[in-house]
Amino acid sequence: MNGAHDLGGQHGFGPVQPEPAEPVFHAAWEGRMLALNVAMGATGTWSIDASRHARESLPPAVYLTSSYYRIWRLGLERLVIDHGLASAEELATGVAVDPPRPVARTLAADRVDAVLAAGFPYDRPAPAPAQFQVGQAVLTRVMHPVTHTRLPRYARGKPGVVERVHGYHVFPDSHAHGGGEAPQWLYSVRFAAPELWGQDADPTVSVRIDLWESYLVAAPQ
Repeated sequence: MNGAHDLGGQHGFGPVQPEPAEPVFHAAWEGRMLALNVAMGATGTWSIDASRHARESLPPAVYLTSSYYRIWRLGLERLVIDHGLASAEELATGVAVDPPRPVARTLAADRVDAVLAAGFPYDRPAPAPAQFQVGQAVLTRVMHPVTHTRLPRYARGKPGVVERVHGYHVFPDSHAHGGGEAPQWLYSVRFAAPELWGQDADPTVSVRIDLWESYLVAAPQ
């Protein structure tokens, strides 16, 4: 979707200014919010792509005026409510009204380190060869879905070159909305900055974006 999260190339937001010696968390509640998101994701009630969509579909005024972990909190609240795990009233008051809804699984505290160390692989066996090869010129599609997508708005309808074939991976656009994994080939595509930002961009700069096969077509010869 074209939401407030998709800021690439937008004017008025100023430069990115990394914070020197930035701490992992600026407040204790941020660490708890990360833990809550991991624990709730581990229940299997929704996918990582659904959680991204919940955050990116927040109202623009809310998204742009919220800190990173406040966005995570609001996205998690939306998921919890939408999946019937708690009501808005229960979240506001901190008091459970209805009996808890069972979940498929839970992440015990003594399993956290092992589970996180193992990671969450999203590669899948490929049934056929990749359509595009390293060095091949491609074009990104022009698309404006109202649902989740990993094709940035600023990179649509742009020419690039395949730089790496990552493998066959779960397709976020489907996975975010309960449509199944629908895996596709995933590529790293290199774009020259002037192709994305126009003639005023630095011609020595390139941008690399990981893109799924259905986002791409072969460039005209």
